[in-house]
Amino acid sequence: MTEPRIYPFGDSALVCEAPPPATLDCQRRVWAAAHAARDWPHVLEVVPGMNNLTVIFDPLQADPDQLAALLQSAWDSAASAPDTGREVEIPVQYGGEFGPDLNAVAEHTGLSVKEVVERHSSGHYVVFFLGFQPGFAYMGGLDEALHTPRRAEPRLEVPAGSVGIGGAQTGIYPATSPGGWQLIGRTALKLFDPSRNPPTLLQPGDRVRFTIARLHA
Repeated sequence: MTEPRIYPFGDSALVCEAPPPATLDCQRRVWAAAHAARDWPHVLEVVPGMNNLTVIFDPLQADPDQLAALLQSAWDSAASAPDTGREVEIPVQYGGEFGPDLNAVAEHTGLSVKEVVERHSSGHYVVFFLGFQPGFAYMGGLDEALHTPRRAEPRLEVPAGSVGIGGAQTGIYPATSPGGWQLIGRTALKLFDPSRNPPTLLQPGDRVRFTIARLHA
């Protein structure tokens, strides 16, 4: 694996960034380094991303050079980090009013609607990181045959629970919001609930499987 670049981000943060492409092995290192960094003195927040990790610290107390050395060490030792994620099943109603872009994805990919649904629901996905809105999981593992560009014109309102494809990734909108992903279905599961602990249904490292609750014509 190529060595990451560790650099300051302002006066109170460090970024540990690996070069593309995004891979599961790289994300495992990000998760393990993030887990270690949360216990370091004077670290205020740890934010894992795609191929990167940002560590926010108290600039009056922390030594950035020492933190950078700790980051490098954590990254190196994460090579043998075990999988700790859960298996999560997401039932989806595909197509119809729940997946208004399913036909567009089929047309773009050259597959039938049924083939799109079968390929999407048979995939093995891993949550790489959470972003965009609370509980929105960016997942790796989408079949290359399903890669579809985002919509040219984003929707002003995407319903909560919508399952979409955006480029090389698939994801679920936890709350109603604007969005440009191609919507192929919807789940009734609640992805974000402030009264739950933790509030997000999915966590980095979780393994996700979509199941067909129903396919609407």
